[in-house]
Amino acid sequence: MRTYREALDYLNQYANYELDRKARYAARYAPETFSLSRMDQLLERLGNPHRQFASVHVAGTKGKGSTCRMIESALRAAGYRVGLYTSPHLHTFRERIQVNGELIESEHVAALVDELESHIAAVPGLTWFEIVTAMGFVHLARQKVELAVVEVGLGGRLDATNVITPVVSAITSLSFDHMAWLGDTLDKIAFEKAGIIKPGVPVVSAPQHPEALKVIQRAVAERQSPLVLVGRDWLYAPGQIGPDGQWFARFKPDWYQDFWPSPEFYWIPLRGRHQIVNATVALAVLDLLREARRAILAEAVSEGLRSTNWPARIQVLSREPLIVTDGAHNGESAQRLVVALQEWFPHRKWTLVFGASSDKDFGSMFDALLPLSSRAIMTRARNSRAADPELFAQMATLRGSRVEIAASVPAAIGMALNDADHGGAAGIIITGSLFIAAEAEEAWAARVGAPPFETDG
Repeated sequence: MRTYREALDYLNQYANYELDRKARYAARYAPETFSLSRMDQLLERLGNPHRQFASVHVAGTKGKGSTCRMIESALRAAGYRVGLYTSPHLHTFRERIQVNGELIESEHVAALVDELESHIAAVPGLTWFEIVTAMGFVHLARQKVELAVVEVGLGGRLDATNVITPVVSAITSLSFDHMAWLGDTLDKIAFEKAGIIKPGVPVVSAPQHPEALKVIQRAVAERQSPLVLVGRDWLYAPGQIGPDGQWFARFKPDWYQDFWPSPEFYWIPLRGRHQIVNATVALAVLDLLREARRAILAEAVSEGLRSTNWPARIQVLSREPLIVTDGAHNGESAQRLVVALQEWFPHRKWTLVFGASSDKDFGSMFDALLPLSSRAIMTRARNSRAADPELFAQMATLRGSRVEIAASVPAAIGMALNDADHGGAAGIIITGSLFIAAEAEEAWAARVGAPPFETDG
């Protein structure tokens, strides 16, 4: 039997488009590269585990991970045995596959690889993500989960997770990302995301740009799938913020008429007003599950949202000095980060620690982040997709920023602290990718002597 480390090494033989830059650029986003037929073959050999539990399927450009986590937390609070399948992971592969909030055991990962090896060999062309998705479905089925919340990896239409037929589908906010694969217009991106919509299966959508919404509306009409649109069918309003979260209200457009209930009020331990949209999507999904005869009490929903834990999303690592990390990885998410920083931590002079993957739109991120920053330190994460910080430095310098370069995230934090104003007027924001955010968590824990994060390194 393999060890956990040997199991990961085995998986890493297969094309991993999350990390392998060469494979990523060589691949074409088309059925011959991303083929659901391979998943169908593999899952058939494994007894179709994905048909042994009910599911919720979530796609989107931004917010899909937060939305998945809120749905999962509420279902768990309602007493269900809940599976969660998400990507990417922050620190350890085990985060991707969870049951009732518990990460898959390393021994189970190793055993699954041993068991699946002969089946994997029998299906030519499988990718890393396809194999891992099959492993996740097998584990969730064997753990007898009643409901699984499944996050799309890339796109939707050709994503390995798109073999499931969920009880409810959801599409979070759409914007420009992975354009080399998904298309360079919002309608093309929306077409790929809307590929998760199944005939007759209800869909919840976040508010969308008009061109993206038209594509979603066309897809639900063609597949006769009911659409619940946040911003039309459910409205939301921001409430009071606190150091560790915020209140918001959800209500129907004409709640003031006698036949609609009064607004509902919720607390979420997540910063940024954009999280209210994600939470409203999650609430609409829970409504539809209730309509599908899943018992979900209102008290469980409130408790589930209140206890949601989703790190690396405007996460405070330290309050004195103030250090915040976030996984913003495109222009729109960077803009949302800036708005949140200005609301939660007003009147700060920020030192920006930035690193990103090589396929991202750095310019749009810099347009949002650099005006907020009095100083910028460019660095890189420990993975093959990380872009050269020299490139960032050149771009930021042309925008008139004071720029330095650090060889690693720990070094960048050290540089930022050496010149930081600890009197309450400054802050350090570490962002550009989830890889950077994860390494920031690890580096800060090591710096202050906190228990180390479990990693696969």
